[in-house]
Amino acid sequence: MQRRYRIYDVFTEKALAGNQLAVVLDTEGLAQDAMQAIAREFNLSETVFVEPADNPAHSAKIRIFTPACELPFAGHPTVGAAVCLAAERFGEPEGEQDAVVVLEEAIGPVRCGVRLFDHSGFAEFDCPKLPAEIGPAPSSDAIAAACGLTSGELLFENHRPSVWSAGVPYYFIPVQNRAALAAVEAIAPAWEATFKKDGVFLYCRDPEGHDHQFRARMLAPTAGIAEDPATGSAAAAFAGPVLKFDQPTEGDHAILIEQGYEMGRPSIIRLEITVSRASLANVRIGGGAVRVMEGMLSA
Repeated sequence: MQRRYRIYDVFTEKALAGNQLAVVLDTEGLAQDAMQAIAREFNLSETVFVEPADNPAHSAKIRIFTPACELPFAGHPTVGAAVCLAAERFGEPEGEQDAVVVLEEAIGPVRCGVRLFDHSGFAEFDCPKLPAEIGPAPSSDAIAAACGLTSGELLFENHRPSVWSAGVPYYFIPVQNRAALAAVEAIAPAWEATFKKDGVFLYCRDPEGHDHQFRARMLAPTAGIAEDPATGSAAAAFAGPVLKFDQPTEGDHAILIEQGYEMGRPSIIRLEITVSRASLANVRIGGGAVRVMEGMLSA
């Protein structure tokens, strides 16, 4: 059976940048092991499979696979799938077209606002779970050994390593600057001993873009992702360290995170947070998506 698919570059406004995503639109008869095999065939950080929604009021159900496993939630698949499904509904708009897409994910329904352009779009969604700190971080010495750094290259200001989840767990590791960030490499077997199979989001307040707030890298080699160009689920959880260490004032805050620059896949993730009574009231993730190819799978 032939199945339609589209490839999007996500968290970018231009092709051949950002984080690649495969969206498989025709999933009739596909079992879970077949989805996993197709995700391995694409060999992108994530592949989305679109199924009919359980709730007729929703747009679709999506299942998200890395080359190694299924995920309950991820940011760039949510953005890319929302733009893809809006384009399926409206076609190629003349000018701009707004849409609302509700995706059923394993974590729960995710409501996305979409604006379509020619072959591209922008999507923003409210995170279905607010970040929660989920455990102590490893020691600085263990982190430095696993990342190929010295202890002196870790930390900045009052930021300290922490572990958070907004549906997917991540270690958040502050480093001194862009040079230290670029020097990071996963050192086996110290990496697996320190971080197990979770993703590691390393960040500094030394971005390249003058209107950006953070520079980041995300590595998860023990989960089958050597490095990810843009990680929306990590950006969602990153709202937790931002609140804890930066203590932003009451109200809305927009934070632009650059990621993927060291890979030659520059990406920009828009993180918006609403602070109320010193707590997070809402977290939103947004970014662009550009369609770069489409075709048929014979699987």
